[in-house]
Amino acid sequence: MPSSSTPDAVTVIGAGLAGSEAAWQLALRDIPVRLFEMRPSTASPAHHTDALAELVCSNSFKSLDAATAPGMLKREMEALGSLIVAVARATAVPAGAALAVDREAFSAMVTQVIESHPLIELVRTEATSIPDGDVILATGPLTSPGIEPAISALVGGDRLAFFDAAAPIVSADSIDMTVAFPASRYDKGEGADYINCPLNREQYDAFLAALLTAERVIPKAFEQKDLFQACQPIEEIARCGPDALRFGAMKPVGLTDPNTGERPWAVLQLRAENRALTAYNLVGCQTNLTFGEQRRIFSMIPGLQDAEFLRYGVMHRNTFVDAPRLLAPDLSVRTEPRVRIAGQLSGTEGYLEAAAGGIVAALSVIDARQGSVSVPLPADTALGSLIAYATDPETTRYQPMHVNIGIMPPMPSVRSKRLRRAAVGDRAAAAIESYVALHAETFAPARSAAEGIAP
Repeated sequence: MPSSSTPDAVTVIGAGLAGSEAAWQLALRDIPVRLFEMRPSTASPAHHTDALAELVCSNSFKSLDAATAPGMLKREMEALGSLIVAVARATAVPAGAALAVDREAFSAMVTQVIESHPLIELVRTEATSIPDGDVILATGPLTSPGIEPAISALVGGDRLAFFDAAAPIVSADSIDMTVAFPASRYDKGEGADYINCPLNREQYDAFLAALLTAERVIPKAFEQKDLFQACQPIEEIARCGPDALRFGAMKPVGLTDPNTGERPWAVLQLRAENRALTAYNLVGCQTNLTFGEQRRIFSMIPGLQDAEFLRYGVMHRNTFVDAPRLLAPDLSVRTEPRVRIAGQLSGTEGYLEAAAGGIVAALSVIDARQGSVSVPLPADTALGSLIAYATDPETTRYQPMHVNIGIMPPMPSVRSKRLRRAAVGDRAAAAIESYVALHAETFAPARSAAEGIAP
């Protein structure tokens, strides 16, 4: 096991999705790692356990459809030998066309894999400085005050901060299934992967009115900055207009209420939190309401009138750097290349996007130690396009970005939207296949190890 005196050990700070992935990728190539995780000695405002790679918001890794950017990203990460995707596959719960996991089983398995690797030293203490040698900063959106001054000194004081929100979770046996019904939109998946709470127009209007006037947690002065658009609290979305929710997270399309035989005016979907199907989260209901108001207002939803809340929604701080001005395409800091920044701290927003950044940062270290120049992932891939966008100096007004087809090279020759997306997916699959084949020796250890984890 490496120690602080091991000269060739890589320091990885933060054992979330990106840090755990990076540490594993390095150790598989016989590179010793010191992996710092501050929990449980130092608490986080959003975490509930001391497990590694804990999922603090949704338990979904999004779509499996290869014609969507999230689906492409999963395929690419599997081609690169991702630990996080392999564990997600091994701990999956029913979620229609999406990949969702039993969050406790997922984090427990990642923790076991990391703790059992002989070349990874897990250091359970808060890092407060950036040591010499190769370093991967993967402190995530909840970067602690202890390490913030060191990161600020490294990148400058103009980092951006915003706020993210998590949705409530309710007990399955407290959902009124005489009102709610199991179904996936357009019957995708097994048909019972989501529980749907239908609202008629009057019920939706009453819910909306209560939401707009509800008591919210009063933010501190430093919290009154930009809210990340992709994770807006439901009450903020509601302020955009009366149909903002009905055309968004509460859209009823693709669903028929078996009690009426008709499409509801709006639908609140609930997604399984664990394999036992004993807990469900309220999809799209991340919130900054007080706990009392959450109970009052979400209990107005038909089917949730007697809901038992296992966890209320919370809002927490997210931190990221101005990647286009600071980071090279291999996620190294331009002014200090021995330091890489991975995961949500780099502004690649999303669970798998964070883990994928851990792979890119680890490959950067591996290439440097082999004396070779890092070869960027093809821009035709979902991950390659995301990293290219995040590290392009021409990118202005930078905000955290999920993988999406909009930042991938277009295919204007294909007129049909459906066929165009499929063509982009096929192109991405061919690009990642060629990339991996060209660097087969680099990816063989991780691919083999990941295949031993995934079912």
